[in-house]
Amino acid sequence: MIEIEFENVYGAPMEALVGAYSGAAQFSPLSPGAQSLSETPAGSLNGMAMLAPAGTVERRYALALALRALKPGASLIALAPKDKGGSRLAQDLELLGCAFTESAKRHHRICVTQGPGDPAAIEAALAEGAPRLLDELGLWSQPGVFSWNRIDPGSALLVQHLPALSGKGADFGGGIGVLSRAVLASPKVTRLTLIDIDRRAIDMARRNIDDPRAEFLWGDALAPSALMGLDFVVTNPPFHEGAIENQALGQSFIKRAHAVLRTGGSCWLTANRHLPYEAILTPLFRRVTLIAESGGYKIYQAQK
Repeated sequence: MIEIEFENVYGAPMEALVGAYSGAAQFSPLSPGAQSLSETPAGSLNGMAMLAPAGTVERRYALALALRALKPGASLIALAPKDKGGSRLAQDLELLGCAFTESAKRHHRICVTQGPGDPAAIEAALAEGAPRLLDELGLWSQPGVFSWNRIDPGSALLVQHLPALSGKGADFGGGIGVLSRAVLASPKVTRLTLIDIDRRAIDMARRNIDDPRAEFLWGDALAPSALMGLDFVVTNPPFHEGAIENQALGQSFIKRAHAVLRTGGSCWLTANRHLPYEAILTPLFRRVTLIAESGGYKIYQAQK
């Protein structure tokens, strides 16, 4: 275990590698309620332990944010599994102009630096990972968000087959707002709550959707909430945790949709063809209809 004191954490690094951090301030955009590292004043933090993201652009952006936020001489512990960005951590810190020490333990690479890094390199990493308007899509997005620079094919297929919905509903795991924009095209929709666990996605959805009927919730769609008696739910549920497939995650989205729908309400679901969601849909819902199947994806309407 690295014996170094810190008050701040990004993500959930193994405590066996960085020490206990139950009282530390959280800065991960995937932890609802966490502080925003991008809005943290420069030179204000007394150190940080970071589980570095797997994606190259996202990882360098997070490292650059942390280096900018640290007080002079404060330490940054950055670690990641070797096969999920860890093998490139040293290269990232070199590119950012940092001196560091590197070690390996429990299939992780662990780098410790006091920065401060090269200001020009840090600014370049911040610019590369920042939110941007994708001209070809007409949407705001950011590296690290799900399907950040393209419309996910499953969502695109659902948009093609989505009818004009009505009443109040929710978009579970709504991302940057692709499905919500399609839902809100219907004037009969009175309220739509877009929920996503990624703060960056919520921030981008706010930019992409200018509609008083929409509300945006940074949170876990599976957590208890005041949403009940909905007329519809639309969802492109996740089925990975990190790089590991977890079909139970998508099944939990289906169960949650069923719980919040009124009797007669409908869940509109897009899923990869190989996922056996019929096994969970059929016992829960009164009627399950396969609406479309194309390009490795399938669309269901499930009526409660």
